[in-house]
Amino acid sequence: MASPMHQFEIQPVLTLPTVNVPGIGAIDLSINNSIMSMLIAAALIVAFFTIATAKSAVVPGRLQVMAEGIFSYIDDLVTGIIGHEGRAFFPYVFTVFLFVLAMNFLGLFLMFTSTSQLAVTATLGGMTILLVLLIGFIRNGANMYKLFVPAGVPWYMLILVTPIEFISFLLRPVTLALRLFGNMLGGHVALKVFAGFVVSLSALAATGGIATLGYAGAALSLGGVVALTALEFLVAFLQAFVFAVLTCVYLNDVVNLGHHH
Repeated sequence: MASPMHQFEIQPVLTLPTVNVPGIGAIDLSINNSIMSMLIAAALIVAFFTIATAKSAVVPGRLQVMAEGIFSYIDDLVTGIIGHEGRAFFPYVFTVFLFVLAMNFLGLFLMFTSTSQLAVTATLGGMTILLVLLIGFIRNGANMYKLFVPAGVPWYMLILVTPIEFISFLLRPVTLALRLFGNMLGGHVALKVFAGFVVSLSALAATGGIATLGYAGAALSLGGVVALTALEFLVAFLQAFVFAVLTCVYLNDVVNLGHHH
């Protein structure tokens, strides 16, 4: 039985030359399975919305209804958490949600799961926090300190509360990255383990004798695979949704800083 971790190994797909960039060094432009999966995810998103909106009609077709539904869903999410000013950040939240969702779903259809790579999820988490910091300083300037000084807290408690708030802010990109990475990694490992049980128990049962009881175990394992697969589809959506929600929450903290402190 193959190792459950084998599916997460980075494999080269297209070898390209290395480019030396002044001040940065050598950059390998080769495409591996993780990059290929991300490129396919991005291409599918662009293709879907291009086809869905190519012929906008008064009575929309199925694809147009789906596209408009996703658009409205994320718009309601952004404005519901941040408020009317949240529409300025709609493109980023919309893109991140769809990109994570597409990568998660591709991993369930015999493609490499890019979101099972910590480098990918950490990059997405880092981009989100950098955006939050940028917007925070642009809108609030020196008043950004209020993010770490909750209103109504006695001054003597601020000695304890402020460092905790600061550390929790620094951990936001870590939690964003680890939550997505851990859920996708763990779910795919569990699927691989149960699928391995189906194969190994069936092979054991084929030897005959009392080992034929292995077919019962294989059937149970197959049921587990089906159940876990259904659960993974739900998790794939929920993780993209949670990432989008937390992005909105973090942006709301700096956009409406004066209203919360």
